[in-house]
Amino acid sequence: MRMTSSRSLALGLVLAGAMFTAGCAGRKTGPADLPYVARDVGTLYTAAKERLDQGRYALAAALFDEVERQHPFSVWARRAQIMSAFSYYMGRDYTKSVQSAQRFLAAHAGSQDAPYAYYLIALCYYEQIPDVDRDQKNTQMAEAAFGELIRRYPDSRYSADARLKLDLVRDHLAGKDMEVGRFYEQQGDWIAASMRFRKVVENYQTTTQVPEALMRLTETYLALGMKQQARRAAAVLGANYPGSSWYQRAYKLIREHAPAETANAADGKGA
Repeated sequence: MRMTSSRSLALGLVLAGAMFTAGCAGRKTGPADLPYVARDVGTLYTAAKERLDQGRYALAAALFDEVERQHPFSVWARRAQIMSAFSYYMGRDYTKSVQSAQRFLAAHAGSQDAPYAYYLIALCYYEQIPDVDRDQKNTQMAEAAFGELIRRYPDSRYSADARLKLDLVRDHLAGKDMEVGRFYEQQGDWIAASMRFRKVVENYQTTTQVPEALMRLTETYLALGMKQQARRAAAVLGANYPGSSWYQRAYKLIREHAPAETANAADGKGA
């Protein structure tokens, strides 16, 4: 699942603070320049910045890496390292982007650019979030990375966007559990289904998946003969989402299969 909005956001955030010299090399730099050729730091950095502006991301990343390799103790090396990670990100080479950002953090944990490095790592996983019917390892990595950024730098300018994206990531993970739960329900494996739906209700309370999860819990509990638990799930649904279609379905199920406490469920009692 591509998340293209983060790409333009990242571009603006990084380039806003980018350092580059005005001493631009006159000739064009191509792949033939990638073998080691000693060059002053300004020429190398400017060439890398030009390639980045041209959308030649792989070459830009390679040239930023050259700045670090040829001038490791210069003030440019640190900036080139984070710009290399950004260039790999823009070129969709997410593995190398994460590696570059992690290498930057290992060497410059106290840098003012550290929050951005954490943010960039999270974006790399975020961009690789798959559909809910596939393995969600990258989604889980994105959740962890955004959470780490927010925990370490709660007031960072990147944390506000991280919180928004974290909500989307968690909704996606909840959607995966819902898909698995619905599969178990269709197979008549009511216990396994109820465990998935409960996980959504308990672990992803702020997501859009919760109303359906509560309705599905009502269904599965009734199928298991657990009428009290079914009425409780319906009551929680009625108390929190009284106008939703999911509550209407749950209320109908309770009225048909566990009528003794229908009034309580309708009033949202018994939660």
